[in-house]
Amino acid sequence: MSVPTSSEADPRGDHGAGPRPERPPWAEFKRALDAQGFHPSRRFGQNFLLDDNMARAIASDATARGPNDVGERSLEDRFVLEIGPGCGFLSVHLAHAGARLLAVEIDPKLAPIARRFLAPYPRAEVIEHDILASKSALNDVVLERLPGEGEDWTLCANLPYSISGPLLAICSLLPNPPERVSCLVQKEVAERLAAVPGTGDWGPLTAAFQETYHVSMGRSVPPQLFWPRPKVDSAVFIATRHPVLPPLELRKRRVLFARKLLERRRQSLRRVLGDLRGAEVADAALGALGIDPKRRAETLGLPELRALEAYPGDAADPPGEHHGQ
Repeated sequence: MSVPTSSEADPRGDHGAGPRPERPPWAEFKRALDAQGFHPSRRFGQNFLLDDNMARAIASDATARGPNDVGERSLEDRFVLEIGPGCGFLSVHLAHAGARLLAVEIDPKLAPIARRFLAPYPRAEVIEHDILASKSALNDVVLERLPGEGEDWTLCANLPYSISGPLLAICSLLPNPPERVSCLVQKEVAERLAAVPGTGDWGPLTAAFQETYHVSMGRSVPPQLFWPRPKVDSAVFIATRHPVLPPLELRKRRVLFARKLLERRRQSLRRVLGDLRGAEVADAALGALGIDPKRRAETLGLPELRALEAYPGDAADPPGEHHGQ
């Protein structure tokens, strides 16, 4: 099997100092894929981003100035997790920027191609695993490789659309979540992540992710830049972790509480909160916090959701989910 390799990597076999990597023609990769008997899998959400300028831009977005940054950002010597590298089209730009790259590929026919393409970069590693152990947990093999508390790291990927929402929710509730996220996802998901209260996109995923991140929309990516072409529009979003996070257990409680309310987001707060906590407690909480009980749950922003979750007494604990557990 003839697999293309990055031809313009740093001649020292390291990173960053040489010319920017130039990708061989797509036809060479297509021949390698055909030789492997590869066919894109809808189950794996496989859509290759063919436009190299766009891949380079997504990698660059990972170093864009965030709302709390005082200096320039860099991927130099930074741990970067990429999920679903495919042939390595985004990976090579992350590796060339000096990242310590861990790329997790589920497809055994793609992992060897990505490894060969990234061969000039010794700090780029491609492992063959499913990133998810379940719908609510990352694979232990990946968890063991993530940086510990105190070391910032980045998640940058053309995420498989089939897992993007659950995966991002999981990552936001890691003990040490990524400090920066720059990902290409279905445009609908990006809009939900960046939504504001009272809009149609504001919901459980939004509240969960924004509990940890400040989110902004990035560039749109049209279907014709992919192979095969997806039937939906795509977009990049950029998320920067809040400078200070509350303890993990408190974040989990807040996310659970927000999910319970926002799953019924078009109903009145008195009805939703009353079903969760009892009418008497709901009325007391809403009255004490000055929140109109006739408002819909979808109009609550994070400060109000947090205040309701923390309200003293029984209102702070959904039945069977007490803070001490």
